[in-house]
Amino acid sequence: MLLNYEYEQRLPVAFIGAGDHAYRNILPCLQYAPVDLVALADYDRERGMAVARQFGARHFYPNYKALLSKEKVEAVFIVLGPDEQGRPRYTEVGAEAIEAGFHTWIDAPPCADKGDINHFTNACLKTRKYIVTGFKRMFAPAYLKVAEIIADPAFGGATSFVMRYPVYLPSKEEQGQPLNRLAFLQFVHPYSLLVRLFGECESFCYVRNRQTGGAMITFTYRNGLVGTLHLTAGQAMSGPLERLEVIGNGANVVVENAVRLIYYRAGGARGAEGEERSGTFIGPNDAAPIIWEPEFSLGQLYSKQIVLEGYASSVIYFAQQLLQGEPPKYGNLVDMMHIMGTLSNLLDGKEKEWLTPY
Repeated sequence: MLLNYEYEQRLPVAFIGAGDHAYRNILPCLQYAPVDLVALADYDRERGMAVARQFGARHFYPNYKALLSKEKVEAVFIVLGPDEQGRPRYTEVGAEAIEAGFHTWIDAPPCADKGDINHFTNACLKTRKYIVTGFKRMFAPAYLKVAEIIADPAFGGATSFVMRYPVYLPSKEEQGQPLNRLAFLQFVHPYSLLVRLFGECESFCYVRNRQTGGAMITFTYRNGLVGTLHLTAGQAMSGPLERLEVIGNGANVVVENAVRLIYYRAGGARGAEGEERSGTFIGPNDAAPIIWEPEFSLGQLYSKQIVLEGYASSVIYFAQQLLQGEPPKYGNLVDMMHIMGTLSNLLDGKEKEWLTPY
């Protein structure tokens, strides 16, 4: 991973938003991306100017519209909190940035429902600019290793999976209150990972627990893959939030808490093969499980939170694709349409009935 000043070519960019999340998780990523932060905008003048100084932006604007009309940059990063109704502001501000002629990176979730995607689609078609949502789980190192493992012929192809993530699925009655429906937007985090690993699902069906709002969603895919996303509303929040297991053909891979990866390779066995009275559970070395996990003692880049969660790689990827003149393949408009279509149809669909993403 290069440092910002080590890149031979850097993309001139602007940034809209200087809130806590932007300050903690997104702006620090620019230290490792091939970008030149030219300008920053935030409605809070005092905070915005302090953040602009902190991260080296040469210009500051208290109004993002002024930034969009005056700055000559290639791309804009937008990280904003929701509006008073809890709806993401990216539908309006992101579309404005695209129509102003800038490639645009927005944070997740990108919008409130699938209908909002039309704002981005129309703007992109009009200007031929790209928009990307920073679905961080698509870029987390542990999950990128899973993608590599399941693509290896030795894994035998992914045949099934199960993932858990603490999201509350509101009942039909609760969805009448917009904030309850909008709270479910956190669904985009685990599901965007499933899209990165397995592509678009063909159909899905869910059952919901009325006491906790937890749910089990079963997905089917055209290639025969089946999987389950367990929404663990009601779990203890003092424990790990997520877990993924993918089953192959004689092999499986597990990611615990997004950072500990265990690969159970094909051909592995406990004790001596074929010996029911083996005195050891230790199998042969050449097919033993492989375990990776970060250490937090040496201050390495790989142990930084923004790297482990995928924020940094998402930002770097976006900038590198633009510098190479290539369209972003992950988190792009197609992914956004599928993810938000699945989310909206899940909320609008009936329990125990098979639904489709579109």
